[in-house]
Amino acid sequence: MHILIIGDGQLGGALRRLFEASARHRLTIWRQPAFDLTLPVAADKVAGLAPDVVINAAAWTNVDAAESNPDAAYAVNALGPKYLAEGCERCGAALVHVSTNEVFPGHPGVFYREYDLTDAASVYARSKLAGENAVMQIARRLYIVRVAWLFAAGGVNFPAKIVDAADRLGVLRVVNDEFGNPTYAPDAAAAIAQLIETGRYGIYHLVNDGWCSRYEFAQQVLAHSGRNHIALTAITHKEWQRSTQPPLHAVLVNQAAAALGIRLRPWQEAVEAYCRQEFATIR
Repeated sequence: MHILIIGDGQLGGALRRLFEASARHRLTIWRQPAFDLTLPVAADKVAGLAPDVVINAAAWTNVDAAESNPDAAYAVNALGPKYLAEGCERCGAALVHVSTNEVFPGHPGVFYREYDLTDAASVYARSKLAGENAVMQIARRLYIVRVAWLFAAGGVNFPAKIVDAADRLGVLRVVNDEFGNPTYAPDAAAAIAQLIETGRYGIYHLVNDGWCSRYEFAQQVLAHSGRNHIALTAITHKEWQRSTQPPLHAVLVNQAAAALGIRLRPWQEAVEAYCRQEFATIR
């Protein structure tokens, strides 16, 4: 099987390492600046390569910056996936399109399954939802994979920011009323690989098992990185000012993939694995 991966960030990198290690498939990686998925010619390039599977792991992920750069966010998160879907249809390739939990409104106490109604609020979230809609209109061989709170060693992510702030400041204030599913990129990559083997197209929530608040997430990061001594104070989202507010309870339920036997380990175990890889010396 010839697999084309678009992007080499946290998830794209995890996918690349996974497939390189298995050596079962032919692998091609396209990344910026050599490949710009926001141009219509991207469809021609995909069709010309004619892979069996395209995995779109590229995205505009700076949520706050999207508010002041909507055209750029939509170009990457909506137009780009559209062009990839067009290329896939022309050559008969399957498309794996990675999306986000933020396509849901995040009402308190609500848990979102794969086919629940979406309702995106921020520019970032609307651009990701637009990308979902675009590929669904074009691609027949389509997996939409939603993840949440993605993290991996070496990446710019919540755990890395927590550790950096802990080391710089010695004390932390973390929101305790925003909830989600921490998702370890290597675990999501392995689940995507399993999903591709099934040939069962559709929408899937590939998140680590369980859910938590940002505060609880930070607690686990501090514990497993040897920073239990850091003072951690719980605050509400209203006390943490930012240019855009993510959904407060966009917690995903993995029902569709679990029915196929695809489950990710508990998020606490994933955080421990991340910390062991990211921090060589546990204090």
